[in-house]
Amino acid sequence: MSQLAPTSPFAQLSTSLADAVDRAAPSVVRVDRRRGGGTGIAWSDDLVVTSAFHAPERTTVEVPVAGGEPDARDAVLVGRDPGTDVAVLRVTGGGLTPAAFRDVDGLAVGALALALGRPGRSIRASLRIIGVLGPEIRTPGGGRLDRWVETDRQLPRGFAGGPLIDAAGEVIGMSTRTLVRGADLAVPTETLRRVVAEIVAHGGVRRGYLGVGAYPVALPAALAAQLGQPAGALIASLEDGGPAATAGLLVGDILTRLDGERLGGPLELRAALLDRGGKAVDVELIRAGAVVTQSVTLGSKS
Repeated sequence: MSQLAPTSPFAQLSTSLADAVDRAAPSVVRVDRRRGGGTGIAWSDDLVVTSAFHAPERTTVEVPVAGGEPDARDAVLVGRDPGTDVAVLRVTGGGLTPAAFRDVDGLAVGALALALGRPGRSIRASLRIIGVLGPEIRTPGGGRLDRWVETDRQLPRGFAGGPLIDAAGEVIGMSTRTLVRGADLAVPTETLRRVVAEIVAHGGVRRGYLGVGAYPVALPAALAAQLGQPAGALIASLEDGGPAATAGLLVGDILTRLDGERLGGPLELRAALLDRGGKAVDVELIRAGAVVTQSVTLGSKS
């Protein structure tokens, strides 16, 4: 059987991809799940990032050891964010090899990538290309992905929670199968940094809340023309002692903007609040036919 010349482009590509897997493999761990094994990424000396959908409260993480059997360690759940499918585990004893991460900037559709998994004891790789690069999105669970990063085919079983790496072995993001139906995505590094920091500090991602019950309402024609929008969110109830009541908002006020974002009804209001937990915001509203602006310090819930 003939062999490829070591200088052929195909042989060089093959070697480069194998080298990339070799560089990333020490940071890819096996996470014991109720139904078999899954994958996680070493984030720091004692923290592992994995899929929230599969993360148990207590588990065992198998840490790869060069030239030997993997080291099984106890791990506990620090917290999870179902909105981005990110969970953080703290591993007893530390000593993990943190992965090298990169931002999506500079990545292009058609670029080669590798999904890595460790559902068993051996590292596994799946070659793919970056199929879609899109802008920031809201997920069905209310999370925010800073970029849409989708590869060209279905993720193998047991790879969820593992890394998607580039040809240099750097992590582009964490693979997920359950975040958006019908799409195998990578939660990008920028999102991971934000979400992991929130989970470590607060046990979850804080979501903003205003403490109101609201309904959609059509604006009078003159106000709709003045504000450039046809509808707003009518406050129908106020939580006693909540952020809205404390700031002086009233039942009957019609909310039209929050920090400049248009509010066409309760759905837009909910989306505008999500990433603003604990922040002071300006709320534009209609009261007794006049447009006024009120400052409100939002509450936060994990």
